[in-house]
Amino acid sequence: MENGKSSSDKSSLKPIRCKAAVSRKAGEPLVMEEILVAPPQSYEVRIRIICTALCHSDITFWKLQVPPACFPRILGHEAIGVVESVGENVTEVVEGDTVLPTFMPDCGDCVDCKSPKSNLCSSFPFKVSPWMPRYENSSRFTDLNGNTLFHFLNVSSFSEYTVLDVANVVKIDSSIPPSRACLLSCGVSTGVGAAWKTAQVEQGSTVVIFGLGSIGLAVAEGARLCGASRIIGVDINPAKFEVGQKFGVTEFVNSKTCENKPVSEVINEMTGGGADYCFECVGSSSLVQDAYACCRKGWGKTITLGVDRPGSQICLNSSDVLHNGKTLMGSLFGGLKAKSHIPILLKRYMSKELELDKFVTHEMKFEDINDAFQLLLDGKCIRCVLWMG
Repeated sequence: MENGKSSSDKSSLKPIRCKAAVSRKAGEPLVMEEILVAPPQSYEVRIRIICTALCHSDITFWKLQVPPACFPRILGHEAIGVVESVGENVTEVVEGDTVLPTFMPDCGDCVDCKSPKSNLCSSFPFKVSPWMPRYENSSRFTDLNGNTLFHFLNVSSFSEYTVLDVANVVKIDSSIPPSRACLLSCGVSTGVGAAWKTAQVEQGSTVVIFGLGSIGLAVAEGARLCGASRIIGVDINPAKFEVGQKFGVTEFVNSKTCENKPVSEVINEMTGGGADYCFECVGSSSLVQDAYACCRKGWGKTITLGVDRPGSQICLNSSDVLHNGKTLMGSLFGGLKAKSHIPILLKRYMSKELELDKFVTHEMKFEDINDAFQLLLDGKCIRCVLWMG
């Protein structure tokens, strides 16, 4: 493998030849092959991936056959790495820094990034683009035949080396265990942040979580940290209750065995009129409606985190919206500003408040990525961490 190590002269940077797991066709096994990773351009950073974790969004876009799907593509967006080289105008990180890549940009300069009210950067609006954020129709990946390989969610961590915009990297303490820190690159941050920042769950409140996958469990962890007194998990797999208890889930509803009652009616009865906060973590418009139906009138908040299929619609009765005074919100990356909030979560991990260890159920070699995908598809892992090299 060619090193491509840079000197202080940015013009000396060269492409790096390395291994990547390439998604060439929807739903087919990823192909482990050698690729070329171009040098970073202005405001970009090239990093060496230490390890990467699998997120269900990778599965979603691996299966997807309609836009914004595109192939061949390098998936992966939850990782940790070391800065190998930087392009012009990059000042906040240098070669050798440990960084977390994030799919949510945080430029720090736009109106939204400067406001405490939003984490939606207006300089780089979120989209599932196959290109670099500042350079439309520009990729840093090619295969050995010179063909373009597309990017994914501004990260593309299923490669030994990748290139990101500086708005998508967060410098962190290199002493933090990589297999734990990488979880805050996406999934755990999203769930914990949704409870902490988006919903602002209060001490003693009641929380309902639809879907106890990794994101739902991270919401439970966040609700636990916020001091919720009741955390009700809703899932069709009864085994999820035992798992959920480790993350603070106090009660469980199997939506398949509600004795001909809508699940929202069951929860309204359990909670005496509805929960303070409901989270939809599956990616189903019908579940968003169920969650909205069982959050309390007057102050209840429903937060949607799941990724539904393109074009899905949510249907709510307009009279219910007017009369009941509830809130329905979306939450990308848990409402977190990556560069200011990830360091806070890492400190909470190091102080043993945020329990990241229990999320990691498997650790494997990068070359075994297809086996790891199958574990995730079969629901046999929460987070699988893949080690490079």
